[in-house]
Amino acid sequence: MSENTIPSSLPLRNDLIGEEPYGAPQLDVPVCLNVNENPYPPNPDVIDTIVERVRDIAPTLNRYPDREHIKLRQAFSDYLAKESGARLDISQLWGANGSNEIMLQLFQAFGGPGRTALSCDPTYSMYPEYARDTFTGWKVVHRNADFTLDVDRTIEAINDIKPSMVLLTSPNNPTGTPLPLEDTERLLAACEQADVSGAAPGVHPILVIDEAYVEFRNPGTPSAVTLINKHENLAVSRTMSKAFAYAGARVGYLAASKGIIDSVRIVRMPYHLSAVTQAVALAAFEHTDEQLSRVAHLREVRDQTAAWLKRQTYKGVPLQVADSESNFLLFGGHFDNRERIFQELLDRGILIRVVGPDGWLRVCMGTDDEMARFREALAEVLRIVEAQ
Repeated sequence: MSENTIPSSLPLRNDLIGEEPYGAPQLDVPVCLNVNENPYPPNPDVIDTIVERVRDIAPTLNRYPDREHIKLRQAFSDYLAKESGARLDISQLWGANGSNEIMLQLFQAFGGPGRTALSCDPTYSMYPEYARDTFTGWKVVHRNADFTLDVDRTIEAINDIKPSMVLLTSPNNPTGTPLPLEDTERLLAACEQADVSGAAPGVHPILVIDEAYVEFRNPGTPSAVTLINKHENLAVSRTMSKAFAYAGARVGYLAASKGIIDSVRIVRMPYHLSAVTQAVALAAFEHTDEQLSRVAHLREVRDQTAAWLKRQTYKGVPLQVADSESNFLLFGGHFDNRERIFQELLDRGILIRVVGPDGWLRVCMGTDDEMARFREALAEVLRIVEAQ
């Protein structure tokens, strides 16, 4: 949407004038590697269960759904116990329409006028929009050159800025960088001692860890959900969009202390999670192993692609590839015309993403055939662009 499509006679908020809606390009091309989806669809058994569960609840659609989605919250609990070894009570879990809604609810509950959210860039581009939409201040601390977190500088900023929320992504988007658990614990300790600007004495910031891509982490790496029972100011956001191959279902969830969950419940819309959404999510959890069966392969593809990219050059210099424990790679580092590289790939039917710091591009892992086509196209495009 361009600015001109909104008539100046409409009383749009002053701070929104000239803004455009967030969204990665949605183009009908043969190879879509731009929005970090799982390229493999649900298998037939999962589809059959989805149809069965939706058919079961269809006669009840004249009634409102379970506002507290108790069965689904129990499914979240069972899954996290299996996946991360952390058993949480359903009072410590909450579902929503994608982790985007989870994040917005957190900003609604803990942000607002006079409050500030702190993050470390580069990071997910929607976070400052959540801040804007809730009239929350937005501050960032720059990451290290290798995109790891500068923990000391972040703690210093927590004490100086006195935010109500500290928001970090692990693995980070758009870089794929993991946040070691020991760094999370240091940040939690800082938050537990820090003040919140404008709040009453004894109020401390919450630390939000966005684990949208956590299932793609290297085996043996612990999740931040293992710390929830020890820290009442920790919130961990998860999604079924990525590893579960459920982007179209729009299911996200929050793991946190009961206090944080109850805070979110204050701002949630009534009956925000439809009966159909709840049924579809429960169907996926009945087939957890099948839904996650491609994760290990995508992890291997990521590592193989990273190794291949590091062997490529642009203007005589090897490409840089950010260390990643997600299902995508940030690569380049010294592209002086990344938009042209993007367009040349698009002209060949390959859609990736212009995102992150200047000089970098991001590619999501696709099927084996899609990745072969990406490699072939990129090798050709680099030679064309560097010659001009």
